[in-house]
Formats: sequence, C-alpha cells, structure tokens
Amino acid sequence: MQSANVRRLFLFLSLLSLALFPACGQRATIVPPLHTDGHEIVDSAGHPLRLTSVNWYGFDQKEYVVGGLDHASLDVIIGQIRQIGVNSVRLPWANETLEHNPAVPDYAVAANPQFKGKHAMEVMDAVITALARAHILIILDNHMSNADWCCSETDNNGLWYNREYPETNWLADWQAIARRYRKQPWVIGADLRNELRSSAAWGGSDPKLDWHAAAERGGEAVLAANPQLLVMVESPEYSTNFTGFDKLPVTLPVAHRLVYSPHAYSVEGQNPSSFDELKQAYEARAMFLLHTEPATPIWVGEFGTCQTLDCDGNSDWFKLFIRLLKENPQISWSYWPLNGTQSSGVGRKYDSVESYGLLSTDYRRIGAPKIVELLRTVEGGP
Repeated sequence: MQSANVRRLFLFLSLLSLALFPACGQRATIVPPLHTDGHEIVDSAGHPLRLTSVNWYGFDQKEYVVGGLDHASLDVIIGQIRQIGVNSVRLPWANETLEHNPAVPDYAVAANPQFKGKHAMEVMDAVITALARAHILIILDNHMSNADWCCSETDNNGLWYNREYPETNWLADWQAIARRYRKQPWVIGADLRNELRSSAAWGGSDPKLDWHAAAERGGEAVLAANPQLLVMVESPEYSTNFTGFDKLPVTLPVAHRLVYSPHAYSVEGQNPSSFDELKQAYEARAMFLLHTEPATPIWVGEFGTCQTLDCDGNSDWFKLFIRLLKENPQISWSYWPLNGTQSSGVGRKYDSVESYGLLSTDYRRIGAPKIVELLRTVEGGP
C-alpha cells in the first residue's frame, strides 16, 4: 500500500513538472488575450510572455495575399512556422486590400484551390483561423496605404495617411479590421503603422506630421473596437529612433495595452565594430525605454539578414544583434520575413527568391537553417 502511494505521488509530481517546465522544443501554454505589466507582456493567466514572431507578408502587396499559397498548402506553411518554433506572426496589410477587397489572382493561390475566386479578406479570414487553430498569436500590421513593396521616401506611404487614403480612412479601417477579428482571441495586437518616415515627427507644431498625436488617435480607434488588443507603436526614421518617447509617452484609453516597436537592420557603412558599440547604439535610440517610466514593453517588429548568413558585415551585425536579444530576455522580437519568395511590387519580381526569407522557395522546408538555429538559441532551444 505504501509503495502504491509512493508511485502515485511520483506520477503526480512528474505530471506537475511537465506542466510547469515544458520539454525543450515544446510550447508553453499561452492563454490569450494579452496585456502588459511594467516592461513585460503577460497572458490572461498572468504568465510573462516573450513574443517570438515572424513576418508573413503579402496582404500588403500587389497579389493581396500572403506569400507561399502558390507553392504549398496553408496547413503545410503553418507547420513550417511551428517547426521554426515561434509563437506569433506579424501579418502586414494595406488599406487598399481592406477597402477594395479584390479577388486574389488564381496564380497566387495555385496550391490552395479552395481560395480560387476568393477575395483578399476571405483569404485573410482563413489564414487567421488556421493560425489560431495552431495556437499561433497574430499581430495585425498596417504596413502600407497602397498595396506595394515598402519602403522608401518616394513611395507616398511614409506617413499614416496619403491623398488616396486620408487619416479618416486609416482610423475607420483600423476599427473595421479590429471589429472583424474581435471574437478571435488569438489576434492579440495592432501595429498601428509601419516605419514612419517622410518627415514624420514625435510631437511638434505640425499636426500633419505629428505621429505621437496620430498614434494616440489610432490607438483610441483600435481599442474602441476591441479593448483587449495590444497596441504596438513604431517611431519616425523607419522606426529606428525613439528619442523623446520617455518625455512624451503615448497615452491610451485602456491601461496595460501599449508596446513600443523598434526595427533593426544592418546599415552599410554604419555597422558596429563590436558588441559594446552595437549595444550603446541601440541603448541610445530605443533600449533606454526599458529603464524609463511609464514602463512599456519593447517588441522588435522587424530585423533580419541574408538567408545564407554569408553577407559579410550584414551577417556580422545580425550575430551581434542575436546576442543582444539573448542578453535581454524582456525584449520580444519578430524576424523579417517568413516568405521564401517575393510578391510583385516596386523593385520586386514575383516568385523570385526572397533573400532574407526563412522558408525555401517551395515553402515546404526551412530555407535558412543557420538563421533559424540562431533564433532558437535566443530562447535556449535546440
């Protein structure tokens, strides 16, 4: 009898340890929706959560649909996302895609005949449902006004509005897409606008350029439609400079929803010569926010490098940045991009190799194993 009780106790403790300490490579249970607590993001059970994400672009591009559906089934691609080991997807979209909701071209969904003749938002619904079914969190990212490749100073998409899609449209579109997915708990975030540029400012006297005031209006619109979403706010200068955010923080009508989202890439001729130099540069432009009040989490919404990890200074920079993420576990991140091939757009060629992509051109395997291995080391994975 005593030995039976001992066995039962051992079994109970074993099961408890599995629940509390998932085996290497397994996903810890996430209970959406999410909110913030100081400099951390936490789930609805109060468990701290580091967002580890990939960018899956396409709803912001000329085909109006995520990349890869011409090569592999939706389930196969989502299986590859799970294989990479991330817990979330940043899903870029354009105002043009939402407002016009065009039929997607047959060639762009050739491997998914169920989408033939469907419109863009119908496919987005299916993609989000499939990601949620796989327990992958989704952050909606307003990447462009006009659907096209981003970004430059001459693409007429550097602010949160343009003549064709004024601010009233931007606010209405955010409310529409937030309401559309309000009942889907795995949609957990709204990245208000990608890489502000074209003289966008943080504050200042010109309301047409004041991204701080616009971000507060955008956040208010999103939270009016779905008060449970996180609101991700980027910065001017392609979201690389958060100077002044501590003195002029974003205020939202719902507490514990704000996340700041810097981007990070290698810049030719400006790469740091050491880890200390890289750390100082990012501390000055964004990481200082981890030591300021009001406390706000950081999610690096984009960073990436060449698929083969053999591009000299670019690769060296990436390895240093990986070290920065490893030493700062409170920083969430999102790699750009998942896509193995390009969409149509300015300076792009449809179905050409996506040189930064994590997946192969057939979307059926990991095409950047060295990068994926480094990303896994950030989380202490295999």
